[in-house]
Amino acid sequence: MSKLIPGSDPWLAQSNEVAIGPSRRIIDPHHHLWTDAGGRTPYLLANLWADTNSGHNIEKTVFIECRASYRGDGPDHLKPVGETEFVAAIARASRAGGGAVVAGFVGHADLRLGAALDEVLRAHLDAADGLFRGIRHAGARDPNPEALNIPGRGAAGLYDDADFRAGVKRLGKLGYTYDTWHYHHQNPAFAALARATPETTLVLDHFGTPLGVGIYAGQREAIYDKWRDDIAAIAACPNVVAKLGGLAMPDNGFGWDRRDRPASSDELVAAQSHYYHHAIECFGPDRCMFESNFPVDRRSLPYVAYWNAMKKIAARYSADEQHAMFYGTANRIYKL
Repeated sequence: MSKLIPGSDPWLAQSNEVAIGPSRRIIDPHHHLWTDAGGRTPYLLANLWADTNSGHNIEKTVFIECRASYRGDGPDHLKPVGETEFVAAIARASRAGGGAVVAGFVGHADLRLGAALDEVLRAHLDAADGLFRGIRHAGARDPNPEALNIPGRGAAGLYDDADFRAGVKRLGKLGYTYDTWHYHHQNPAFAALARATPETTLVLDHFGTPLGVGIYAGQREAIYDKWRDDIAAIAACPNVVAKLGGLAMPDNGFGWDRRDRPASSDELVAAQSHYYHHAIECFGPDRCMFESNFPVDRRSLPYVAYWNAMKKIAARYSADEQHAMFYGTANRIYKL
């Protein structure tokens, strides 16, 4: 019998978890969609609904840019608008009924474009069918990208770049959010960016991605200690909100993507709950939102298990605080 592929439906089907608290209203504010271009396993509306309909009450979702279906021709700065067109069509289909509604879209633009940035933003707005909420121009960059499963493409010193900061400020003036993704050692630079752009809402994805592979393997406790202080410094910036999730990526180094069976919700709670509780303590529930980061984290655990883990982690908080993290914060920040 051939070995099951981590993240595949047969591999995930080995989990026997049933959704706990299935009536809780949830917005999943961070997921991706893509075709098979570039060799990726397709993840389209049917795949998203197979996950969101698997037991939890997922009402709405927010798509986050992932370089899907860019335009093949035309000016380079407008090629990301192809992703907007791709997602808008899927979102229209989701509104016809059958599962969670794709209710928001965060696209990509090079925020260093200066005056041309407005052209890209208008194109996203025109193509998004009312879904456009902001931009993610990720800063993720590591000196040893060859060790990473998903190496970031951020430019060196991006968060300090004057043109980039001007672009982030422009988003705030227009009422859009700025989502980011970077690695743990970039958290201080992100904090400086947040302080320099106080009128823009910045969304910190994936806890600032504490790495655990390559040169970072075996350093989890030391990295956590520095991460803990850096998160507190970021949270001191009132314009930053935090997405809590995305710690089950291969590059986080927990190894669940290399096992014969997927991780369980109890394993996630045991290994990662201290990250969640520290972030919630620093930001407060009104500035936190749970995120699945599917299908990327699907390589480690099923959708049911992720949300079960979040419900177990959230159990110590009040009803209003839980509602904020599962629904209210995402609904407010992304104007859903």
